[in-house]
Amino acid sequence: MDFLKDRIGVEIGFGHGSFLGIDVLKFQISSYSGLDKIDVGVYVAPTSALQKAIAVKGGGTWAGFLTFEKIVRYLPYFKSAIQVPIYVIGLDL
Repeated sequence: MDFLKDRIGVEIGFGHGSFLGIDVLKFQISSYSGLDKIDVGVYVAPTSALQKAIAVKGGGTWAGFLTFEKIVRYLPYFKSAIQVPIYVIGLDL
């Protein structure tokens, strides 16, 4: 996790989409019995629109990278393994 504050774990997701499972698992591990450090996770990621704008401005692509939309789409698949609530925030233009 990128940081902890008042039992809230925050992950800033500007990496590749393949890290989604690992990032979500960090929330669960941090809330689980022995560690018991968080009550909620907050996942912050760029929206597709922001990624496109950055790619156009920078002259590159962000193919395969994590987006707010991808997190929202895949998070329900982790429902049986993740018991800690996760709040997803999308950074947009």
